Amino acid sequence: MAEKDMTEKALEAYNDVFSDIVNGLLFQGEEVISAEELEDRLPWAHYKADGKLREIERDVLKQWKKQKLRLALLGFENQTAPDPDMPLRVMGYDGTEYRAQLNEQKTGERFPVVTLILYFGHEKRWDKPTSLLERLNIPEKFRPFVSDYKINVFEIAYLTREQVNLFKGDFRVVADYFVQKRENGDYIPNTQELKHIQETLQLLSVMTGDHRFEDAYNDNNTERRPCNMCDVLDRIENRGIEKGIQAGIEKGIQAGIEKGIQAGIQKGEAQIMRNMYQKGFSLEQIADVVEKTVDEVKDIVMKENPLLS
Repeated sequence: MAEKDMTEKALEAYNDVFSDIVNGLLFQGEEVISAEELEDRLPWAHYKADGKLREIERDVLKQWKKQKLRLALLGFENQTAPDPDMPLRVMGYDGTEYRAQLNEQKTGERFPVVTLILYFGHEKRWDKPTSLLERLNIPEKFRPFVSDYKINVFEIAYLTREQVNLFKGDFRVVADYFVQKRENGDYIPNTQELKHIQETLQLLSVMTGDHRFEDAYNDNNTERRPCNMCDVLDRIENRGIEKGIQAGIEKGIQAGIEKGIQAGIQKGEAQIMRNMYQKGFSLEQIADVVEKTVDEVKDIVMKENPLLS
């Protein structure tokens, strides 16, 4: 599980990919945030519950700064299935970060915390609550006094073609893959060069459960690594052909072995019948022992004793 978590976050942890996702999803592709303005923040935070210190971990967390001014804290959460408790989870993540601001500086300006939910499911839409009020069972008289908390869910597979094209880097390939799978049930790659090829393929492997993407990168039978999705799918197809050929060879070998064994059994059985006949057993007795008809025994034995015909 730990390895899976690390691989799914590796691509998004790059500043150029992170800023591209934020700009594409929040600002219609305008470069509001640049890669150089992002700083990594530890994704772990602690809180106390039941008298014990507990830990929560976010997928990816970065600080947006210009010079020394902290403008916002931005986080990603990856989902492959809708989670009805996502509003509570995000509220807990964000609340922990706001609490940290109080602990770091008692006075001064505060900055916003923004969490983006990246939902990669392509077979069904996000159909769970996107706000705290949707999730809570609130007595009607209490409703005016309960504050809401909304979350930002982005259904990657349901982006429009125009939205996909707002991304400028590797995430465009990721989004394009899920959109095509949702629209057509298939994927036709393009020749866009990938900057972070290994991490892109790792993310696709984790989010689809199809490890052929990562296997294509790790294929040691080729002289160079793939550089775009055309290369990747060519390798996947070639590996499939090679496996098919090998399986055919193995099946043929097994069939040959089985055929040889059967022929050996038949040959040995025939020899037993001939020996019994030579020792004076009747055809009826031999047929009873080997569980064959008299005519079948006669056909086998007569090859050595043509006078029986």
